[in-house]
Amino acid sequence: MARYTQLIMPKVAIISKPQKPELEFILTELIAWLRGRGFTPVLEPDSAAYVGLSGSAVPRSELASHAPVLVICLGGDGTLLSAARAFALTATPILAVNLGSLGFLTEVPMADLYDTLDAWMADKAFVDTHRLMHAQLLRKGELVREWEALNDVVLSKGAIARMGEFAIELDGQFVARFRADGVIVSTPTGSTAYNLAANGPILTPNVNAMILSAICPHLLTIRPIVFPGDTEVVVVVDVVPQEMYLTVDGQEAVQVALNDRILCRRSNRKVHLLGLHPNGFFNVLRSKLHWGER
Repeated sequence: MARYTQLIMPKVAIISKPQKPELEFILTELIAWLRGRGFTPVLEPDSAAYVGLSGSAVPRSELASHAPVLVICLGGDGTLLSAARAFALTATPILAVNLGSLGFLTEVPMADLYDTLDAWMADKAFVDTHRLMHAQLLRKGELVREWEALNDVVLSKGAIARMGEFAIELDGQFVARFRADGVIVSTPTGSTAYNLAANGPILTPNVNAMILSAICPHLLTIRPIVFPGDTEVVVVVDVVPQEMYLTVDGQEAVQVALNDRILCRRSNRKVHLLGLHPNGFFNVLRSKLHWGER
């Protein structure tokens, strides 16, 4: 606690998953715990609604401007991905508490919430650093949108069951052209997300690499590829079915057009996730995927 003696009521941001009735009790207790230790809770709308504080809620996109010393994320991986985007331009640590069943990123169980907070206040919590990926959508040479992604960038078809055609370039060199339902460009952190479902490899989060995986390719020879993290990968949309979408971390989506270029490279930005124990990544693999069991 000594490191906060110079701060007047430091702020702690709280981000919660919607439609979780148990959060009414959890948040009431957590807010009292934080206030009792000299912190000011700052709640986004979903969190505030559980405890009758909607009038003082702060939009998720504006939480970072309040300069909290910590973000507490209550939910699953989707809630954490939203929090990571909101704080992508900061170095604010995130304590991600898993309230669901299949969280790969939210490693802290609810039972460890307060022990982890105590460890953080005593500078004894473990910190896992995850590098983000910077993605840009270019159309006719002009920048349309850009994002920081923790997990992945996905190009996939809409409701019409027709494949797209994609060309891949690495550092300006042509790699391949193929037809598929889509393409995934994944960070090591996102290797256990959509990439895993597409038969891609699992990477430890600290590996300096990215992964490109085709979704249901129309060629048996197309396999996922791992390339150095400082590589610039470009996916060119050569053939578009009626609808094709670019999705970032499974949450933000924009429709793409013929000849659009999606440029991905390792970002300078990082996400810092707090934990009570080291080796959380392999603990999650064993508990969630039963990895290594016979």
